[in-house]
Amino acid sequence: MNRYGIAIDIGTSGLRCQALDLETGKAVSTAITTRHPIPGMNVIDHVNHSIESGADSGNRLMIDAFNRLLPLLDIDLGKVESIAVCGNPFQLSLFQNIEIRDLAYAGKSMLERIGVKPVKRDGAIVAAKDLGLIGLDGAHVIIPPAVSHEIGADALAMLLVTGAMDEDKPCLVIDYGTNAEMALIVDGEVFTGSAAAGPALEGQQIEKGMLAAPGCISDLDVVKDGWRNTVLDDGFTPCQCDLVDPSDGRVIESGMMHGRAKGITGTGVIAAISCGIDTGLMAVPNIATPDGKAHLQEGIWLKPKDIEEAGKAIGAIRAGYLTLMREAGLWVEDVTKSYMSGAAGLYVDAHKAQNIGLVAPGSEEIVQFGNTSLVLARQLVTGTRSLDELRDFANRLRAKHCMFATSDIFKDLYSVELSLWSYGMPASAYNDMLDIYKIPHIPMRPVESKVRKMVIRDLPDVDQHDVVILDDPGVTLCGEMPDCIMCGKCTEICPEDAITVDDSTGTPVAKVNSGRCAGTACKRCEFNCPVKTIHIRDLRVC
Repeated sequence: MNRYGIAIDIGTSGLRCQALDLETGKAVSTAITTRHPIPGMNVIDHVNHSIESGADSGNRLMIDAFNRLLPLLDIDLGKVESIAVCGNPFQLSLFQNIEIRDLAYAGKSMLERIGVKPVKRDGAIVAAKDLGLIGLDGAHVIIPPAVSHEIGADALAMLLVTGAMDEDKPCLVIDYGTNAEMALIVDGEVFTGSAAAGPALEGQQIEKGMLAAPGCISDLDVVKDGWRNTVLDDGFTPCQCDLVDPSDGRVIESGMMHGRAKGITGTGVIAAISCGIDTGLMAVPNIATPDGKAHLQEGIWLKPKDIEEAGKAIGAIRAGYLTLMREAGLWVEDVTKSYMSGAAGLYVDAHKAQNIGLVAPGSEEIVQFGNTSLVLARQLVTGTRSLDELRDFANRLRAKHCMFATSDIFKDLYSVELSLWSYGMPASAYNDMLDIYKIPHIPMRPVESKVRKMVIRDLPDVDQHDVVILDDPGVTLCGEMPDCIMCGKCTEICPEDAITVDDSTGTPVAKVNSGRCAGTACKRCEFNCPVKTIHIRDLRVC
């Protein structure tokens, strides 16, 4: 009789699940989403939505998505014995349906004033049916511990799975995602931080951007007189494609998938910026072409606004790891090894990422990993690691968390980054501006680095089966708009085509797809409504 376990990673941009044969420890099926079911593009958006709409609403959206995703694993759910889930403290708290306000508000006095008692998050084993998971009556769910409300299971995974804790020299670990978790390890002490980088490095909020999928430009290289783009084929295999003159889009040489690009993903955006800086085509965020666009393939380009959007994410990450170095009393020449985890951290060209500031410039060695959260969940399911072992590690971990939102060092560094990426400051003035804040200079060209890839794919162990995608993990949220004049502005302005208005019952009702809505960080529908009748916080599951 087959015995199964399920490993789950709850990321800020989507959910990943793998069914494991408990006899062999191998994955037999994988199912994922490419969006999060709660409105928003990053964890801050998810926090805001869940607090405004109620934590029960956020939990309901998440559990509903899992109840549609898990059957896609195509196993007998009745034979599942154990499930392990990994993610940041907020995602796991929503999954478990426990207090979240203690994560959102800083300060003991503030929590006392609003009557919130911090929750102890030292790991738990809960019956799957008690969490609302359907068809898993015989299974239990393992929820890993957090070190503090800032350092969660995803950070533990990043530290343990990469092996960074065993390094005898200072090293940096970053999980590249919409919420970039990072840790600087120095003599066993860990300095952690989390930068809300946003979705640009995953291809979102970029005019021609898209999530990684067949037809997306995933990489670019400077070749001869043009840029050679790499496009993912139907099997997600990178293929060398057209050689294009980026100044006007002229095809110099056709490639294997001539003219088939549909858009550009985050790794492609990183590569394009690196190529643009190297060739002098970009003096960020400006692009020195006749029409101000960097042409990558027919109909696919980057504009200054795209560069600025990506630059905000790049700047947040660079300001983040530089802040950790300052907190530890180190600087860039002291940190010679970097670990890159997460999908973007694995698939991006590491040299190009370092070239634009996503990797510490003094890193002589760069190690690329895949999804460490999913790996840790797999280890818990198969018994390779135990909950008690994680609790012990969490208790022993000497960690100092830096809240970037309140750090004066981060604020100073990020102001320099914004000047570079958004306000037209030349790169040559970067160190001059650091002088203003009495911060040491950084090399504008990184050292020559050696790159090692530890895995081929972000999703482990998928060579023998297809990855099934739940395209739409969201549900419909509804809200009456009694003053609506049916002008259509809310639907026109929505960048994700998430909203429709139904007036069939007499009173117009806004219907919003929760998985597509960008949440409280967007609110374009609210801001552009001439009669101010739509309010995202008032939407409820239909």
